[in-house]
Amino acid sequence: MDNSCPNRLQSNEEIIEELTRDLAESAIKITPETERTNEDLDFKETSVDDKTTKSCTSGTNNDPFADIGKDDQESDDATKVNELPDDFVDEEALKDREVELTDDQREELKKEAQYLKNEGNELFKNGEYQKAMVTYTRGLQTCPLAFDKDRAILYANRAASKIKYMDEKESAISDCTKAVELNPSYVKAYLRRALLYEETDKLDEALEDFKKILTFDPAHSEANYAVRRLPPLIAERNEKLKTEMMGKLKDLGNLVLRPFGLSTDNFELKQDPNSGGYSVNFTQNPR
Repeated sequence: MDNSCPNRLQSNEEIIEELTRDLAESAIKITPETERTNEDLDFKETSVDDKTTKSCTSGTNNDPFADIGKDDQESDDATKVNELPDDFVDEEALKDREVELTDDQREELKKEAQYLKNEGNELFKNGEYQKAMVTYTRGLQTCPLAFDKDRAILYANRAASKIKYMDEKESAISDCTKAVELNPSYVKAYLRRALLYEETDKLDEALEDFKKILTFDPAHSEANYAVRRLPPLIAERNEKLKTEMMGKLKDLGNLVLRPFGLSTDNFELKQDPNSGGYSVNFTQNPR
């Protein structure tokens, strides 16, 4: 057969030979220096929570990058745990735990929490306020959420520890608030919060708590005294705040009017005794 015929069809062997003729010359040469940087990566199937995902691992199991960030992440997680305050209570975890508890387990945990409460009370009596606070917190982490009144007592007692241990009034107020949310008729928690409100100059809030106490115990002597004592103090404070505010407004007005050769003295406020409203009169030459 004449292979020089221009119209002859090529055989499969000839086509393959022609396509691969220069392959050897154009192929990438693998040298010892490049062999490590061209390692194949194996993709292994892994199961996470019944979902199949792909993970990439080195074919030699000596991937120098496999553990990058692992130690840092573990360190960060440990730091976060260590940074949690002594009074931290993970209520989300407690909610998750609550779903799995049987009635017997709840009662057992309640008894354990009561033991911790009693232990905290003894520590408090002995002046070990920081240990008492931590012990009450352990009680809150132990006591099931179903026992509102027991948890309310732990919060109220922990508030007392915070005041004694670090004079942390705002945090103690938060604990008292949690206590009355759990037990809306908890007079001792209202009283403790009312006193803290007054110490932090929140007189209106203190008065409301004292009034609340009287709805449960009309004969409560401290609350009865407070509802007579606080209103004049609130009025005096409000008048003082009003005077300070007017002084600041006057300073601001003078700053604006000064370029025009005027001052707030050029304007006189007069109150209408009937309506209680104010009118403004302009005076060209104030005294």
